[in-house]
Amino acid sequence: MTQELTTLRIASRESALALWQSEYIKARLEALHPGLNVEIHGMTTKGDQILDVPLAKIGGKGLFVKELESSMLAKQTDIAVHSMKDVPMEFPDGLELAAICEREDPLDAFVSNDFASIAALPKGAVIGTSSLRRHSQLAARRPDLKIEPLRGNVNTRLAKLDDGQYSAIILAASGLKRLGFGHRIRATISANDSLPAAGQGALGIECRSADTHIKALIAPLIHETSSLCVRAERALNRRLQGGCQVPIAGFAVRDGQSLHLKGLVASLDGKVILRAEASVSLDDSDPEALGISIAENLLKQGADEILANVYASQR
Repeated sequence: MTQELTTLRIASRESALALWQSEYIKARLEALHPGLNVEIHGMTTKGDQILDVPLAKIGGKGLFVKELESSMLAKQTDIAVHSMKDVPMEFPDGLELAAICEREDPLDAFVSNDFASIAALPKGAVIGTSSLRRHSQLAARRPDLKIEPLRGNVNTRLAKLDDGQYSAIILAASGLKRLGFGHRIRATISANDSLPAAGQGALGIECRSADTHIKALIAPLIHETSSLCVRAERALNRRLQGGCQVPIAGFAVRDGQSLHLKGLVASLDGKVILRAEASVSLDDSDPEALGISIAENLLKQGADEILANVYASQR
């Protein structure tokens, strides 16, 4: 452990999943650095407070990190632990993404008390999701379903399902597994049917750019393969200027020194879905270059027009 620091403070949202993520990183850091005391500072963000409006209309998932970032910039806390699919593409001056940790299950999960899969849902069934990406791909696959917004933390969403408000809901498999709700997953949805969001399933650690001693503490948590995959996915999203709350998907898989990335842009109704994919050798290229190339392919297919229409609908 470095001599400069004996206590490290984590800024965390107070949802069950956010606290699980912070506790997980706390335990990892304290195991790596005997004598280091890690504190978790919980706080409620604007994204947690506004639950009756779709995220896309109130600023996207960046609303979940602004208060955390402010506390780090004010030196009230030192790091923040994020689900990478919720992390905006750009960071405020003075902050950076210091580590991408090992990825959990990156796929979407189908959760229902009465039906075993999306295919088993009857015509007109109500299915809930907070994601425009999931909404678009689901609408393309099952245009006969009634897809309704679903906000709140994982426990709240499951409670709404159990209360009969939905026939089924779609959540990230990683969050369910981390919170001990893996048994609620009736089926994981293949990437072919629901391509995941950039960074889904991975945790990231944000800190002040100038804090080299903190970055040294965090460095052992960096997972090389997960980092390569998520960097490619985020480069795709960044080139499309996509943010978190638009129907963009990106999912990379590493095979030795080869990296394969699939990208997707969809219209809100799912009637138009653009796809592109490619592989590169990590000996000859970097993950960001792969992400940018897939984004350029999608733009040539007309992704910019689709995304412009999505943003216009959110105003």
